[in-house]
Formats: sequence, structure tokens, C-alpha cells
Amino acid sequence: MDTVIPGLAGFPGATGVTRLRVYDWPTADGLAGGSPHLHTASAEGYVVLSGRGAVQTLSGEGYATHELAEGDLVWFTPGTVHRLVNEQDLEILVVMQNAGLPEAGDAVLTFPPEILADPEAYARAAALPPWSAGEAAVAAAARARRDLAIEGYLSLVDRVRAEGPDALRGLYEAAARLVAGRTAEWEARWRDGAAAQAAATQAHLAALAAGDGSHLRESVVRRRAAASPWRYGMCGRLQVWV
Repeated sequence: MDTVIPGLAGFPGATGVTRLRVYDWPTADGLAGGSPHLHTASAEGYVVLSGRGAVQTLSGEGYATHELAEGDLVWFTPGTVHRLVNEQDLEILVVMQNAGLPEAGDAVLTFPPEILADPEAYARAAALPPWSAGEAAVAAAARARRDLAIEGYLSLVDRVRAEGPDALRGLYEAAARLVAGRTAEWEARWRDGAAAQAAATQAHLAALAAGDGSHLRESVVRRRAAASPWRYGMCGRLQVWV
């Protein structure tokens, strides 16, 4: 009985792993850090490797600040607006549910409402120039994108503090409109990744319950080197594994 399902040798849980050095660029409120954003379909986790900082969140629980230090582990569900704050050389291992979805547009930045309401304006504001434009140009665009997201975020913080989590409704509606046309591609990624791994586990459990361990003979080991040099992301400099 062959219970191996293709794709099971993918990274456990079909997660994505990224090493992140959080930006130390200061922002309008005097704090240094990354671009506030949310994910529409993926949960995210942080393992703090070194340094010190915080992650600010806006969610169904309201506004909160979560201190981060070496060894801390924090995670949050889709819809949680999160802003990383770098207080001292903050470096994090990011574990992302549904590997591939964030890169395919699952992340929505907290730009001001007029930009969120216009898909073309959003795409322009979110894009970075190609690396061939030079590192200085890419860094400047990443910083400008971050500052625009901070502008919308600080307004959201004020509203959530005054009105409660219902103040996020407009952002959530705009985010859903922005990603609506991409979900067919996302579903294919999910089906080949997380869903395939869950189905494989279900099949393995059924086989083991019947005393069949034949799938164990198909065991494999996979290895990946870092797939890219350090590049500019939403929250900091990234090193990504595929």
C-alpha cells in the first residue's frame, strides 16, 4: 500500500521561512521599524533571534504592543495589522503559513484609505524598482513605501483607540477587494501545499491504524541554501528560502 502523496517532502506544514533584519529607519512617531500590514489568508509567527524591539498590533482585540527579546515566540492570525519596531538590532526568523501566498499578494499594507480604494494607486505605491536600478533607489523606495504605510497606520491606531476594533472594518473591506482577483491562484498554491500535506497525514494515520507502515520506506531528506542575497522587504532586509 503506497500512502505517499506528492508534495509531502515540502517544508513542514507548507510554511515559509525568512530571516529578517528589521529596518532601523525612524518614522513619523519617532520609532524605527517596518511597514505595518496585514495578511488576508495566512497566519504568521516570529522567533526572535537577537536584539530587542516590539510588534504593535491592531486586531479584533484592539491595539496592543508585544515586547520582543531573544528567544521570544509570538504569532497572530489573518487580519492582524502588525508593525515591527526595532529598538536594538532586532533580527527575527519569520514563519509564514501558506508559503507563497504572501509573495502572491496576501499581504496588504496600511496605506491611507484613498490609496487602498484604488487598485492601480495601491499597486504603484506597493511596488519597488528592480534591483538593476541600484541599491540606493530600491532602499529609498522601500523607505517611502514604509512611511506611507505608517501614515495610514497611525490614523488607524487613533481610530481603534477611540472606537474599538470596529474601526478596522473599512481596512478589511478594502483589503478583501484588493485581493479578490487573486484567490484562484492562491487556492492552487494551498491545494498543492498545505492541503496536500494535511491529506498525506490523514492517509498515513489511516495506514498506521491498520498496521501498515509502508510509507516510512519512502522517507527523504531535503536541503536548501538561502535562495537570495539580503533584499528589501516590507519590514526589513530579508533572506528567503524557497
